[in-house]
Amino acid sequence: MVLLPRCVFNRFLQQFNSGNQEKATKSLLSAGFPSALLAGHRSKATAVPDVRERTLIAVKPDGVQRRLVGQIIQRFERRGFKLVGLKMLQVSDTLLSQHYTELRTKPFYPRLLQYMTSGPVVVMVWEGHKVVQASRTMVGHTNPVEAQAGTVRGDFSFHVSRNVVHASDSLEGAQREIQLWFQKKELLNWECCDQTFTCEV
Repeated sequence: MVLLPRCVFNRFLQQFNSGNQEKATKSLLSAGFPSALLAGHRSKATAVPDVRERTLIAVKPDGVQRRLVGQIIQRFERRGFKLVGLKMLQVSDTLLSQHYTELRTKPFYPRLLQYMTSGPVVVMVWEGHKVVQASRTMVGHTNPVEAQAGTVRGDFSFHVSRNVVHASDSLEGAQREIQLWFQKKELLNWECCDQTFTCEV
């Protein structure tokens, strides 16, 4: 059995999760981890689901005005997801045109723009296993009339034009939106004390 100091293991995790696998490997080797074991472990690691998937959740102006931010955050925390980015801002037309790039030709786009700039927005990045898919389920159908009770929109929303919250609709969409709304330095990689119970698979 190979035992590593916790500080070495944490450094390895930080480097590995930031995409620098080569540097992470060198950290283990320099700490005396057998290269044969490391080589044998690499082939198995690819079969393990990614527990660090990220998604973007934004509480829209109506959700902020109605003071629902805390309740929405609580739902994601109770689900076991980890908050890695959070900020409140008055959104610019430029940012919204990039975010809603596929909707710019729609007749309702001017009203959407007016609504999304009518007040501050709270935007968050959540991390966890299958967080994109799970978040869409938690948020509920775009039209609150069709959203199930227990979802954010089913519980809090009145009309499709005021549906409280936005959630990324795919892993690719989440990656694009996170890069759009957050700078890399605004996202934190931190170790959650209950991660071994809620995230590891």
